[in-house]
Amino acid sequence: MSKKVQNLEEFIGEALENIRSDRAITSHLLTELVQEMNKQGSISTIQQCGMIASKYVETLQRSNEQIVKLAGLLQKKESKHEGLSSHEKDEIYDILSSNNEEA
Repeated sequence: MSKKVQNLEEFIGEALENIRSDRAITSHLLTELVQEMNKQGSISTIQQCGMIASKYVETLQRSNEQIVKLAGLLQKKESKHEGLSSHEKDEIYDILSSNNEEA
């Protein structure tokens, strides 16, 4: 295996690890927020928490999109042995960059 491919696979592995970690933290925070909303029950608390919850859900949706993109890129890589196109490399870079910005 070439060093370039190995580095790419390590990079993708790290990205997936970060995505999974972010998802776990976000899911935990969302669960705590819902529990707090249930405790308080006031309309103002629910409205405030609802806005926060929507941000958490957006984060989970973005991580789903990142995983789907990575899976698609890996599938393309496996189906052709010529390597990744520059477009695919740009997509990976964009995914990893957005993942690092969220962390």
